[in-house]
Amino acid sequence: MSVDFGSLDGVRFSALAVDVDSGAELFSHQPGLALDTASVGKIFLLHRLLTEVDAGTRSLEDRAIRRPVEWMDNSGLWYLLQQDSLSLYDVAALIGAVSDNAATNTLARVVGLDTVQQHTKALGYLDSGLDDVVRWPLPPGAPRTLSHSTAADLVRFVRRTAMGEDLSASSTDTLQRWLGAGMDLSMVASAFNLDPLAHYYFDRDVWLWNKTGTISTVRADMGLVMTPTRRVAYAVLAEWERGVDARDGVLALMRAAGEEIRSELGLASA
Repeated sequence: MSVDFGSLDGVRFSALAVDVDSGAELFSHQPGLALDTASVGKIFLLHRLLTEVDAGTRSLEDRAIRRPVEWMDNSGLWYLLQQDSLSLYDVAALIGAVSDNAATNTLARVVGLDTVQQHTKALGYLDSGLDDVVRWPLPPGAPRTLSHSTAADLVRFVRRTAMGEDLSASSTDTLQRWLGAGMDLSMVASAFNLDPLAHYYFDRDVWLWNKTGTISTVRADMGLVMTPTRRVAYAVLAEWERGVDARDGVLALMRAAGEEIRSELGLASA
């Protein structure tokens, strides 16, 4: 492995990349280490929603009304929009595309945060979870992390999604479509030089969907990279202490991880 995830002082990494179909590892570094993953845990909320759709207990055409307490700015678009009522499909699409915080809070209330947490554990992701809704400032007693996970759990999630093992075929396609609209290609995905606004389906023999998490002390990226002949599931998570100036070094290592995947897939260097 050419990526030295232990080279940055004060930064903890959990990283894993696996060929979806053969199970062969491309790289691995402390894959079982649980770290703060910021917004990545929103994938478990989307998965639970689609599980209920498959069970017939909920429809993506149902509408949700955003409450004032659920308004959050920064990550997302809904806080800029006038419309307070959206279909559950649109709410989830905002989460997949722009990690929308207001949409996350609304959907977590509709589906139930406890339900999402129980669902996550029932699927076997014992070291991962969506810990809370998005709050700022954090009130006393609230969880200190929005989500947490290990690279091993996230790669397992990606592989099971890619192989259609937990959801119906239509819901599997829907989840991948939502995540395929993700606009943050600043981390591992930066190595593929894709259009951040339109990269679903093949571009230069690369098809990618991913979910990222970002706060001042975290960078996290997990997803699926495909060529016409191979599929790779990856997760690279980085966490460091406040006051440590690690962002540039972390992003450089994450891009290097993406370059490692490129090389393994037989793609020309970016």
